[in-house]
Amino acid sequence: MTSGLPERAECDKAKRFARIKEVLDRRQPDLTIVMENVHKTHNLAAILRSCDAVGVGTVHAVAYSDLLGVRRAAASGSQKWVDLVVHREIQEAYGQLRNSGFRIFAAESGNNGIDFREVDLRVPSDIVVGAEFDGLSTEAVNLSDESISIPTAGMVDSLNVSVASAVILFEAQHQRSAAGMYQGCRLDTESRHRLLFEYTYPTAVARCKKLGIPYPSLDESGEVIPGSESHELGL
Repeated sequence: MTSGLPERAECDKAKRFARIKEVLDRRQPDLTIVMENVHKTHNLAAILRSCDAVGVGTVHAVAYSDLLGVRRAAASGSQKWVDLVVHREIQEAYGQLRNSGFRIFAAESGNNGIDFREVDLRVPSDIVVGAEFDGLSTEAVNLSDESISIPTAGMVDSLNVSVASAVILFEAQHQRSAAGMYQGCRLDTESRHRLLFEYTYPTAVARCKKLGIPYPSLDESGEVIPGSESHELGL
């Protein structure tokens, strides 16, 4: 009598690969967040988690001096499904995003901007959020395309940065879902292939980079298609 463990392992592997494909096919490559000088690890990790939940695959962090919180958030595992790009200046982050066609929305506290529900987040959108106590810098606001805010009805006129990020991100998801933007893969072929391999075979990624070889191709079930790369990796 067999234990059935190999069969269960194969079934779990197939389910995981199907889940990875499903996640990648809902990624929104034209939606992102810039965190300006957000340095508390729990806030950084929470924002990364919210980004993954709505299909954001790349997040930007501007760290003027202290990279400790960013490093800890990355090391905590929050970055496993989301790429984190670090910049030293807000102009650098804005320039990179504008070159990719993004519209930049600065999330301000209080009622200093347009109600976030009234802006079109179906366009290539970058949401900029600020540090826990100081909020956004004047430069970050002035260089943005538009200021947005989350209306509040209490004595406190702002939300925690991770909560505010989640609220705006889920509004973006709502708008994009209604427009059918989650119904088909929006990643380019090269990015999808890269992420599919990295998510499926994370332990082989470092070896590929060390050997300077491209990622092997995968078949529809997630198995590596035999070739020179698979031989060198022992897959």
